[in-house]
This record gives sequence, structure tokens and C-alpha cells, in this order.
Amino acid sequence: MRDVRKEMQEIVGKRRRFGYRRIGALIERKDVIMNHKKRYPLYWDEGLSVKRRRGRERAQGIRTPMPQAVHPNAR
Repeated sequence: MRDVRKEMQEIVGKRRRFGYRRIGALIERKDVIMNHKKRYPLYWDEGLSVKRRRGRERAQGIRTPMPQAVHPNAR
């Protein structure tokens, strides 16, 4: 268990956007087979999580139609 925690910390140090599933896949490549139901609590206990990205800010208020030009070359 200690080795798995250490491996997780090392991977997260390099790859911040990896969740527990991707980290598990990398750990399995090193011949440490672990069930995802055991892996997730370890991931959570270490305080690891992928931070949520914020969406784009939308314009506030109501759009008004553009006024018509009164004479030529007017905006």
C-alpha cells in the first residue's frame, strides 16, 4: 500500500490533470495490480483530485438591437 501511495504522489507531481483511473493505468504498467475500488480511497485519502475548470463567462444583461443609421455613413 505504501508503495502505491508513493507511486501516486510521483505521478501526480508530474501529471496534474490525471485522475485516479489514469494513474491506476500507469501504476498497472509497473506490475502493481490493484482493484479500482481499493485505488480510489487511496487517491482520496492522499488529498488528490483533479481541479475543476471554470466555464467561460457569459455576457450579462439583455442585448438591445442596433439602432438604424439616420443618414449615410452613420454608425
